Amino acid sequence: MPKINLEGIFVPHITPFDGKGEVDWEALRDLVEFWIKGELAGLIPCGSNGEAPHLLREERKRVIEIVVDAANGRVPVIAGTGAISTKETIQLTRDAEDVGADAALVVTPFYFKYSMKEFYAHYSAVIEAVDIPIILYNVPKFTGLSMQPELVHKLVNEYSNIIGIKDSSGSLSQISELIRLVGEKIAVLAGTADVVLPTLMLGGRGAVIAVANVDPKLCSSLYKAFKNGKFEEAVKLQRKISYLNEVLVKRYSQLSAIKEALNLKGLPAGYPRKPALPLENPEKEKIKELLSEIESC
Repeated sequence: MPKINLEGIFVPHITPFDGKGEVDWEALRDLVEFWIKGELAGLIPCGSNGEAPHLLREERKRVIEIVVDAANGRVPVIAGTGAISTKETIQLTRDAEDVGADAALVVTPFYFKYSMKEFYAHYSAVIEAVDIPIILYNVPKFTGLSMQPELVHKLVNEYSNIIGIKDSSGSLSQISELIRLVGEKIAVLAGTADVVLPTLMLGGRGAVIAVANVDPKLCSSLYKAFKNGKFEEAVKLQRKISYLNEVLVKRYSQLSAIKEALNLKGLPAGYPRKPALPLENPEKEKIKELLSEIESC
């Protein structure tokens, strides 16, 4: 089983929809070029920002297939394949493997509140059913429950095809504990933009952050500054990224704000899929002001 290099900044990218709510396949190809030119380490289709829960199974498979084709081996493609049930997660992960994804990002099952024992059973079943490398995904703000570091440690020690974890808890204590327990075996990646630099300083290997959709070069520059020992520059870049995150992810509807920011930059992000709605005009003006401010500082 090939291993991919999980170091740097990865984009959990949007899925562009047209005015009728259909996937805009050509726009998706154009956006892939934008993100790759931003010198990001890899692409992650069908994650949270890709509105995976809004996509049908055949749409998810096609999105991943298009991204794999458009990337053409220039960067790895890590497909979001998590779902509510173990059975569906296995199906989606096999689909990603079939169309050439390099790895699968598997979110914890959600909707019902599961125990750590049930999380373990879920991941064990998925891992044993597929050959593709697996990245665990912990995002309690969406799922309602956080995966404990001890469970991650147990899974990593038992399954060699787990290659990383995206932790979106926003908790530096949790990320620090993950790095202590499994950081020498797998890549621990920050899943929230506010803690990219602290995660790198603790020994994490990178990040998967929503704002990389909008300003990939800014995000990749932070990682490069850190790796090159330019820590003052890295701190300044982290402040800009945190401000971008504050507005696009925390202040407004995340799905809608990121797409509006891309649209304002002249990129074909389109619309969110219902029930998510586009931003209202006053909110759009605020996003426009934000982009101008970020570019000028």
